[in-house]
Amino acid sequence: MADARPIGIVDSGVGGLSVLIEITRRLPSESTVYLADTLRAPYGSRSDEEILGFSRESLRFLVEQDVKAVVLTSGTMTAVALRDLRREVDVPIIGAIQAGAAAAARATRTRRVGVIGSTVTVRSHAWFHALKDENPAIEVVELATPAIGALLAAGQVGGAEAERVVAEALAPMEGIDTLALGGSGYPLLRALIQAAIGERVAIVDSVSGMATALVELLSVNGLEAPGSSRGTAADPGREGHDRPAGRGGIATHVLYVTGDVAAFQGLADRLFGLADRDVRAVPVRTPSIAR
Repeated sequence: MADARPIGIVDSGVGGLSVLIEITRRLPSESTVYLADTLRAPYGSRSDEEILGFSRESLRFLVEQDVKAVVLTSGTMTAVALRDLRREVDVPIIGAIQAGAAAAARATRTRRVGVIGSTVTVRSHAWFHALKDENPAIEVVELATPAIGALLAAGQVGGAEAERVVAEALAPMEGIDTLALGGSGYPLLRALIQAAIGERVAIVDSVSGMATALVELLSVNGLEAPGSSRGTAADPGREGHDRPAGRGGIATHVLYVTGDVAAFQGLADRLFGLADRDVRAVPVRTPSIAR
């Protein structure tokens, strides 16, 4: 049975927009609600207690929007909060780390995989455990790169200064053949990261994996929107008959931001070409601990 409710996507900033774009490309009939907690970003140096609290608040907001599934695109949020959030709500939640770990395990040839991410993500060892779940023989090299996170928070994804910062941050990473990008915004710096780490190292991220996991989740649980690729006589889908009148409709995409709307719009346009998106402000319940 078709389900026209939107998909919720949450991130601490603009990095998750790469996942949003991939989801809308793969699932054009699905509506989305994206929440960026820019007011309290970056999360990378926050305490676990703060991150869990912020993540709970973001999830509550999305549940209030009547979403049918949530994609947690932030590696930091996934590392700290995913297990707790899954216990607290009935809405299915997809995290960033398992999808990326599966891709890295498939890509490695020497079974030496590097992971870069925020201080919190690396401290949690969530990628270590996810990679070991995929293949216990993989040797995992973890490296916290807060300087790269700072570049992304500032929207600085090119230029000589960004090149220098990335090269210095990755200098300790040696002896790997695959590098997993453990932050949602890291793919924006993929070219600089590749130049710094070397062409012989394969780079993987979670973007495609999260979209694939979502496609499978919706299909298996019968949550696809009217007009999805699969169809029935009542809901024929994209490849079937004409959609019945009064069912479904055009997919909608709304972006919510806890911080400066204009600043977010500017970054979303400059980095992703999303100038035409509907961006709305949403207040947070715990602004007193915002930095």
